Formats: sequence, structure tokens, C-alpha cells
Amino acid sequence: MSGMDSLTTRQREVYDFIREKIRSRGYGPTVREIGTQFNISSPNGVMCHLKALEKKGLINREPNMSRAIQLSTESFSSSRPGLRLAGRIAAGMLQEAVEQNETIDFGELFNAEEMFVLEVNGDSMIEDQISDGDYVVIRKQDTADRGQIVVALTEENEATLKRWYPEADRIRLEPANSSMKPIYVKNARVLGICVGVVRKLS
Repeated sequence: MSGMDSLTTRQREVYDFIREKIRSRGYGPTVREIGTQFNISSPNGVMCHLKALEKKGLINREPNMSRAIQLSTESFSSSRPGLRLAGRIAAGMLQEAVEQNETIDFGELFNAEEMFVLEVNGDSMIEDQISDGDYVVIRKQDTADRGQIVVALTEENEATLKRWYPEADRIRLEPANSSMKPIYVKNARVLGICVGVVRKLS
């Protein structure tokens, strides 16, 4: 019997919830989020389900980031159709408009196996031209150079988009908004680095 076949109804619901969160935002839910979703008032009640899922080989929980939940059985990838490249538009000197018969496959520009997309909520990165409602393309990796824009996950399983500055005994997560102060944490890990920004204009 596979791990999935041996799940109870509630364990399957918790697993599906974890899977959906990882699919939609790139990282798993907190214990508190799982408890709220399923009206489980005790963190120990949530932990029982997580331990069962881990024992059945469906999730992993990192030892040094005790609340960071990852799926052990699948990865998410997608193949998306390209968009037609209609031509090039001048942003400087005017030039003749020439229509082209090509397509741009963003799956080739952004390898879907290594990337995920997050919708930005908030204005902490506006001075880096990343605004509320934008979509950031994140390349999955667990290291970053000093000053790179990263998705960082704290010990409390809270994720944030900030510039990454390791210091002597802490990590400084620096916003790109002069009205906001940095976030200082003792322990955090990099989920990926920002490699693109997509903005839909109304």
C-alpha cells in the first residue's frame, strides 16, 4: 500500500492543503494556518497529522527549520504556450513599426523546472521597481549573493521578498523602501532569487 493509499480522510485533506499552498505560493503553510483551515485548536493536533504524513513518506520537515514543510513525492512544473512577438517598440528614438511573425516562449526564458511565480503583496520593494500586485519570477536555489533580492523563509515559516544581507550573528532582510526598516532574524533560508518581474497594466 502506498503512502497516499494509507491516508485517512483528514490526513489526505491536510496533504492536499499543503500541496495547494506549495503549488500556489512556493512554500508550505504554517502549523497555525493548517489549524485554522481545519478548525484544529491545538498545535499538537496539527503535529500529529504532519508526523503521520512524514512517516508515510509524503512530506519532509527540515530539522533546522522545524516548521518548513516540503513535499517529498512530487515537483511542480508546467509547459505554457508562447506569446506572439508582434515586433519591437521604441522607448527612445522613434522607429518604423515592423510586424514580426515570431513567438516568445517564456518557458524557454524561464525554465519551468527551476522557477516559480509569486504575487507581490505590499510595497516594501517599490524602490527596486517591484510593486504591490506584480508577479515576481523566482529561480529556486538555496544560496544567494549578498544584496540579491530573494524569497527568504524564517524559522516561523514566514516568507518575505527582500534583499539578503548575512551579518556576523544574524541576517538582515532589507526592504527597498526608505520608509521601512530592515527585518533582522537569527535564522532564515533562501528559497530562491528574483530573476524577473511581470506587471499587468490596466
